[in-house]
Amino acid sequence: MIKADLLLTNAEFVTLDGPASALAVLGDRIVALEEVPAREVVDLGGAVVTPGFHDAHNHMAWFGLTLSEVDCRVSGLDELYAAVEAAPEGEWVVGFGYDQNKCGGHPTREGLDRVARGRKVWIKHTSGHMCVVNSPVLEALGISEKAVEVSGGLVVTDAAGRPTGLLQEQAQQLVNPLVLPYPVDTLVDAIDRAGRVYLAEGVTSCVEAGIGGGWIGKSPVELEAYHRARDQGKLHVRVELMIAADALHPVTELGLGLDLGVRTGFGDDWLRIGPTKIFSDGSLIGHTAAMCHDFADTPGNHGYLQGEAADLRDTIIAAHRGGWRVATHAIGDAAIDLVLDAYAEAQRLDPRPDVRHRVEHFGVARPDQVTRAVELGVIAVPQGRFVNEIGDGMLRALGPDRTKWAYRQRSLLDAGMIVPGSSDRPVVTGAPLLGMHDMVNQRTSSGAPFNPAEAVSGLEALRAFTYGSAYACKQEHLKGTLSPGKLADLVVLSGNPATVAPERIKDIEVLRTMVGGQFR
Repeated sequence: MIKADLLLTNAEFVTLDGPASALAVLGDRIVALEEVPAREVVDLGGAVVTPGFHDAHNHMAWFGLTLSEVDCRVSGLDELYAAVEAAPEGEWVVGFGYDQNKCGGHPTREGLDRVARGRKVWIKHTSGHMCVVNSPVLEALGISEKAVEVSGGLVVTDAAGRPTGLLQEQAQQLVNPLVLPYPVDTLVDAIDRAGRVYLAEGVTSCVEAGIGGGWIGKSPVELEAYHRARDQGKLHVRVELMIAADALHPVTELGLGLDLGVRTGFGDDWLRIGPTKIFSDGSLIGHTAAMCHDFADTPGNHGYLQGEAADLRDTIIAAHRGGWRVATHAIGDAAIDLVLDAYAEAQRLDPRPDVRHRVEHFGVARPDQVTRAVELGVIAVPQGRFVNEIGDGMLRALGPDRTKWAYRQRSLLDAGMIVPGSSDRPVVTGAPLLGMHDMVNQRTSSGAPFNPAEAVSGLEALRAFTYGSAYACKQEHLKGTLSPGKLADLVVLSGNPATVAPERIKDIEVLRTMVGGQFR
């Protein structure tokens, strides 16, 4: 009989696939859920073992970059300006994470100018869907005194028509020539830093939600950064990469694609190409999501699409025809209508079995949209942590009636959808246990109830961040449960998210993380 490499004992094994008295690993696979001969035995001292956490929507390189930027997650504009003033000397001050709902408003070019000491300043909103720059940046862009029109975006101006420094959605790309592309080695270091944080939080797999183009990309050769990180031992977790639709182009009769016919599914268990990423609208707390009705706190504003509706539809259909899974960002209900219509038309024109197209966020979804998504086999990808960190801003933007449609989970499960777990890190803190906590407890950072009717159980939240995310990536045959034959990706915890008191899920500690049969 062949010996296992490793046998884990004396633990509560939450396999999500039946009972287990132990767990044996051979190579990078689970081979048994009972005691068998093994070269090494590890007594886990009564800890809890679950499948490794899988974040179905995050921004790994972007998060890694923020770890060396100015932290603007503050509660007032004076604090933000002070953080900019205190930034180390250099040509640029780059900050991340401000939220006008918490700061009391957006920073302005004049406010940034006062503390910048002549430096260029670029401050990114927590949603990633807008940024603020100061006068030297606007001057370098040639828009210091007069805005330009941007399809799918907005250069915000004051009453006199002078740019305030706020650039929304696609208008952010105006800054790209000044700051992009990031050097590949810079991105490698960012991936390395991010991955170390992920391991400490129990993450073994993640989906990088947009590389290679558009306002979300950091370099046209961003994929090379992930290859290089892997070659250098700096890719610490398994990564599926969404390719920004801006990077695709017509490929003969195949529709939209990449040269050589590279598309969804190319790669291996560590690094693979996933869906193409399309943005249909913007941000809920930034009031740029495309809604059917005005935001509750800004009458006359119902957001907007990030392109012409016909162009977005055609891009989705062409990507589907090219063999891609499609992941379309859609937060507002108007955007969700457009995306579901396009997915239905794509399948009508070119039927494909079990495609599993995705709607990233599915932020404000009417009951009929929930039903239709399930009928189409579409996977919604909501973010539980949004409830806490940006929930108060969402409550104000939506008002009490439409909040009932926001960031659904229970409704999706009850309708028959397999729901993934995700963070959208660095938009909010990405630790999966925090996301599970908020999926269950439904409380904002101020303590206000968010959407209690959409709460799920601890077990359902755990299943979302494991099996649900694997399913969303069409990888449930490899991971998501602790089952013989699947990858030995697991996390050792101080408590069981499925059985601990709901208010204590956030207090569970990650003790060890295993990827591919190795504790890391």
